[in-house]
Amino acid sequence: MRNVITIYQKEIKSYFSSPIAYGLMAFFALLSGWFFYLYVAIFVDRSLQMQMAGRPQPMDMMEWVVRPILMNVSVIGLFMIPMISMRLFAEEKRSGTIELLATSPVRDIEIILGKWFAALTLYACVLLIAALNLTLLFAYGKPDWKPIMVGFLGLLLQGGTLLALGTFISTTSRNQIIAGTATFAICLLLWVLDWVSAYNSEAWAKVVAYLSVVTHFEPFSKGVIDTKDVVFYLSMIFLGLFLTSRSLESLRWRA
Repeated sequence: MRNVITIYQKEIKSYFSSPIAYGLMAFFALLSGWFFYLYVAIFVDRSLQMQMAGRPQPMDMMEWVVRPILMNVSVIGLFMIPMISMRLFAEEKRSGTIELLATSPVRDIEIILGKWFAALTLYACVLLIAALNLTLLFAYGKPDWKPIMVGFLGLLLQGGTLLALGTFISTTSRNQIIAGTATFAICLLLWVLDWVSAYNSEAWAKVVAYLSVVTHFEPFSKGVIDTKDVVFYLSMIFLGLFLTSRSLESLRWRA
């Protein structure tokens, strides 16, 4: 466990001692802030229209504001996760330090967990910006905080899944751009797999749609924790880290 913490601290320091973390957070703050303003403005405008029409019915802030923001934040993650994960092992290969890691007494799983937890921590810091935006809703209304927390749990699980796969892809190349592009392609594929269910209801289509990360995030965006969705994300995280372990083991043998 000590080795995991050491590698974790090294990776976190490398993120925040360079423009990477700050650039990602600024990029995310700009987009998430725009979406927050947009959906709150739509919510207020529709509420005023209903009052002026003599139909002052209460509108669901979760459906009109929180859920759309969570869905858009997950879309932004498609672009941010490859930028976070692409350097994890590709940078080690490029700089030649991968040989030191491969021949060190540190176990492969300790290296992988340290790097993955650091990447997940950076992603969580990015998501914190969206959480700060949503806290403004409590200053002017009384939204239910539990569905919001569930939604962010879903974002973390989804991000952890894609980061685990990105970590594996990073071990296959010494070029960060190639690793980032391949990670984005895989993330996008896992995002659009559920589109097949829109025009096909056969068994194979349902299986393909089940593999989509969107299919399992939708219940979280509604404030619902379903065991099968948690199991899916944890299984995909395990698969990504397992593939990373096998890839790193091959590097160790070559070293």
